[in-house]
Amino acid sequence: MIVTYHYKDNFSAPKDYSFRKLPPPLQTPTARTPFSLTANQQTYTITPKFDYELTGVVVSSNDADGFTNIWHHQRWKDFINVRDVCVIWDPNVASGVYEQISFSSDSWTCWVSWNDKKTSDLFKSSALSNNHILTSNNTIKSLLLTAEKGDVIHFKGVLADYTNNGTGATRLTSTRRDDNGNGACETVYIEEFRIVKKANPRLRALYQLSKWTTILSLIGFLIMAGITPFKSRH
Repeated sequence: MIVTYHYKDNFSAPKDYSFRKLPPPLQTPTARTPFSLTANQQTYTITPKFDYELTGVVVSSNDADGFTNIWHHQRWKDFINVRDVCVIWDPNVASGVYEQISFSSDSWTCWVSWNDKKTSDLFKSSALSNNHILTSNNTIKSLLLTAEKGDVIHFKGVLADYTNNGTGATRLTSTRRDDNGNGACETVYIEEFRIVKKANPRLRALYQLSKWTTILSLIGFLIMAGITPFKSRH
């Protein structure tokens, strides 16, 4: 279990992603008008900016309902930003530069770091986006939360600003890929989501098997320890 936990989230090699092209996201004018939705007794107004479609490789993610993100729900009353997903596409995938980079996510930001100039010259910041994913669809939400590092994903929806009508809190979306810093994240209301290809499926399956074997073995040990007669020696 320990060994597979360590290796299960390693990136796949570039050749494993060559089965399909990973072009920049498709952003086109939208005919969608603002609409409202309700989640956890909060009503939100979604203001579409562009139709948006993306296929890429997950490099890190952050769940809005995670322990360290309690302010998403308690302070901001934001129940529709389900997950932040940081994604790369070509040329960052085809070049293999991602293998030399450390990615991580917190509640607002996708962090990227490397140690050498060659990687710096090869990495294209315009081929990465940190996506604040909005949805009120439980089926999409459940599938979205199963996406893991290294998976190829595809989603479709609209780039959108959104406002909590009760608190007035508003988040705006970026509409360009070449920006960075505060305000550079894409806020996407998605209507379609799928995992095109899972990374390391055998290692992850073996990890799940070993994890449950470990848990069941521990339970069995505790049960046997509780019912085994104790015999003292004099």
